[in-house]
Amino acid sequence: MSQFDVYRNTGKNRSNIPYEVVVQSSCFEKARRRVVVPLVSWNELSKATTLPSSAINPVFVVEGVKVVLNPLEIVSIPTESLGMKADSLADKSDAIIAALDELFSRVWR
Repeated sequence: MSQFDVYRNTGKNRSNIPYEVVVQSSCFEKARRRVVVPLVSWNELSKATTLPSSAINPVFVVEGVKVVLNPLEIVSIPTESLGMKADSLADKSDAIIAALDELFSRVWR
């Protein structure tokens, strides 16, 4: 399990959130849990709300499915709860890190 690997969601919300991406550093590889960010279905999201326009919500395509990163729902799950590996977003890691930076950084306005 590498950072930025994408796994199929096996949970009850898998129709809305078909995938989750591991964002946890490989420094914590021996941990029995992984910090993941949901990848929400673009189609489901567009039905429910205004589509995201911020760097916090980059858009990707996984197995032909357009998905949106939703770091506001970041979670830690047991490794045995991860579904099958579907893809890797390592080549898109800058966009994922930028989204997490926007989520966690202090903004003085």
